[in-house]
Amino acid sequence: MHEFGIAEAVLDAIERRANGRPVSRAKVNAGALQRIDEGAINQAFALVAEGTNAEGAYIDLVIEPVQLTCRSCGHNSTSTDPLVSCLKCGGTDLDTEGGDGLVLESIEIAEAGHVSGNPGRDRGDSPRPA
Repeated sequence: MHEFGIAEAVLDAIERRANGRPVSRAKVNAGALQRIDEGAINQAFALVAEGTNAEGAYIDLVIEPVQLTCRSCGHNSTSTDPLVSCLKCGGTDLDTEGGDGLVLESIEIAEAGHVSGNPGRDRGDSPRPA
């Protein structure tokens, strides 16, 4: 399952961006040629993120299509399935462009219940005596 290596790379990028803050979600754009399954990447991510600031975070996976050009008939199309045949002639001799990227689009920082030293009295502070 190649998702483990990808999950480790995503975790590394998340940790650098989060700067120690707890993360609850991350949005990842992956090219169709990466052949990543959302369920598999989340399962792998759960294992590699144990004990980190991203433990329990969920990966929202967005598949970026690959550009296809049929060498037989010249038809151009896009697809999120890298194993597709030409929609016009059914040919399988296709040139591909793009669809191989992997980008951490965004992270969602988990809401902190208490920020120590915050004089604004957040939810974790006890009431001040009058």
